[in-house]
Amino acid sequence: MTVRFAILGAGRIGQVHARAVSSIPSAQLVAVAEPFAEAAQRVADKYGCEIREIDAIATSDDIDAVVICTPTDTHADLIEKFAKAGKAVFCEKPVDLNVERVKQALATVEAEGATLMVGFNRRFDPDFMALKAAIDSGKIGDVEMVTITSRDPGAPPASYIKVSGGIFRDMTIHDFDVARWLLGEEVTTVMARGSVLTDPAIGELGDFDSVNVILTTASGKQCTITNSRRATYGYDQRMEVLGSLGMAHAQNTHENTVEVAVEDGYHKAPLLNFFMDRYTMAYANEIAAFVDSIENGTPTPTTGLDGLKALELAEAALESAKTGKAVTLG
Repeated sequence: MTVRFAILGAGRIGQVHARAVSSIPSAQLVAVAEPFAEAAQRVADKYGCEIREIDAIATSDDIDAVVICTPTDTHADLIEKFAKAGKAVFCEKPVDLNVERVKQALATVEAEGATLMVGFNRRFDPDFMALKAAIDSGKIGDVEMVTITSRDPGAPPASYIKVSGGIFRDMTIHDFDVARWLLGEEVTTVMARGSVLTDPAIGELGDFDSVNVILTTASGKQCTITNSRRATYGYDQRMEVLGSLGMAHAQNTHENTVEVAVEDGYHKAPLLNFFMDRYTMAYANEIAAFVDSIENGTPTPTTGLDGLKALELAEAALESAKTGKAVTLG
């Protein structure tokens, strides 16, 4: 079986997914939809696909699945459109910035019996997958505490921050998903703090650039998340899990593994400095997992419900940061 794809949106992340689809032997990139002609042509030329309008893709008999890489405010509508058109849907996070709108879209997916996978790529990073495998094997015993560090080299432009939904919905949402994945239990309490430490303009836009979150489950398991929009030393991505029998941790990824020892100390290559470099394999792995789900008729590893739960945690964190109080989830 060859799964025939269309990419909706040929921007930065659309190009990443176009490359991932084209690298899978059992997948074929048939079409791309993109309002900017130059970007669409670049993908079409590179991967040998056609340029089509979104409506034409929805009615195309030679398209089995779509990858939604369009602006966030279009995601829910496109999910519903292609679920009704009988296509399998992969959608970049978030489904929407509004919890109720997400629920509506997921209800449509369920009613249509459609396949939906939400793009939480960090679950598919090889190091983080190995970390999860160590937990699942029982090597470190029962999970008790999780620590997630996620710091960007620099903030996105103001034009992006204005429409991003804020740091909790845009950046920390990845960590909320990973926290649920590693804890193995749903979060019941959220405590968050936010500050503006890197750029006053971010505060003027009503957002934070530096946040810490503590998540607690009903059994008392805890996860601490620390985020910053500024890490001068590179893209900082680390995780640690403390269990009843030991600890497992995943360290940062450097440009290479060479370490030089000389008189003034030990020196190693800098961290990878961009998320698309750091998570190249993760993006490829998640699309491969999506194809596998379609081919075998099995549930996708990250679902619309995962997208909803992560957004609910983001909403709770924002409320906590604004009020200074812990938020209890139903």
